[in-house]
Amino acid sequence: MINEVLIYVEGPSDKRAMRELLVSLIEEKEKQGMAIDFVEAGKGDRKAFLLTRVPEIAVKILLNKPQSSVVALPDLYPRHKAFPHETAAELYAGIRRNFEKALRNKIGNVEARYTERFHVFCFKHDLEALLLAAEDALRSRLGAQSLKVTWIIPVEDQNHNQPPKRIVERLFGDHGQRYKDTIDAPLILSACNYQEIAAKCPQCFKPLVDFLESL
Repeated sequence: MINEVLIYVEGPSDKRAMRELLVSLIEEKEKQGMAIDFVEAGKGDRKAFLLTRVPEIAVKILLNKPQSSVVALPDLYPRHKAFPHETAAELYAGIRRNFEKALRNKIGNVEARYTERFHVFCFKHDLEALLLAAEDALRSRLGAQSLKVTWIIPVEDQNHNQPPKRIVERLFGDHGQRYKDTIDAPLILSACNYQEIAAKCPQCFKPLVDFLESL
């Protein structure tokens, strides 16, 4: 039985924002004996670290801790980092290839008892997609009476040339402010219901929520 889930994210803003948004789910799982923790990537190129080093780290964890699961949760943006990928499916496949390679290097083959405890999700195209989904909380943080929606709905349908973070940065700039991801993202998402955000982000974020709820 799994009693620990380690979720690797790119940076401190992802870690803090996810803890705030998912606090009720995390607390519910704690009561059931399940620990969910978010772990920042190492220094340097954080996305590349998640795509290449985290699969190796996951293998070490899963070999030594049979009641643990590991999740890789990078941004989809920017594309082609570490290996060619533009879509979520291509990103997931590449990370899994790296995991299976690391597993073969350790034990000589690929076994289901390890692969079934390694999971891959992503933010599409980055964490700030969730902020665009949190329109009321975003408007409140900006101190605005209303927001003119200039982005694509559903919010996960932005693209690599116009990732959600750039849209959020412009929104803050339009209101005479500067977006600080480690401060603003957690504050905005702390005012939200995670299930409502998941419903507005069904492509990539909701599958993560479904996974955590099912534990």
